[in-house]
Amino acid sequence: MNVKTILAAKGGDVISIEPTADLAAAAQLLSKHRIGAVVILGAGNRLAGILSERDIVRAIAEQGAAALNVPVGQVMTRNVVTCGENDSISELMERMTERKFRHMPVLKGERLIGVISIGDVVKSRVQEIESDAAAMRDYIQTA
Repeated sequence: MNVKTILAAKGGDVISIEPTADLAAAAQLLSKHRIGAVVILGAGNRLAGILSERDIVRAIAEQGAAALNVPVGQVMTRNVVTCGENDSISELMERMTERKFRHMPVLKGERLIGVISIGDVVKSRVQEIESDAAAMRDYIQTA
């Protein structure tokens, strides 16, 4: 199973915000959509960064409530680890675990086509294991 399979099931909708928006707006967006990270798009709708709940908490811990007025572009993660639609689920699990993040933008060339969360990866892996178990049960019953 690969990223393309996950995106086919969940869709490629991406919630994004501009780097000039403040952290308060980003926090409201995360809450409204019940998501843990938002993609920051720059000129030409190109991926400029990603902002997670952790980034917001870190900024508030360092700057207090005034951080909510800081532009997203000052707090976002700029060196975003991305994946392609042909990457395998095991590759994603390894990268996410190793680098300790839960959201990964999916690029096709330089175009953003979706975001995969660790929840998406786990759900996909569980479905794969359940399918394998069902196939094994069927095989055993017919043997």
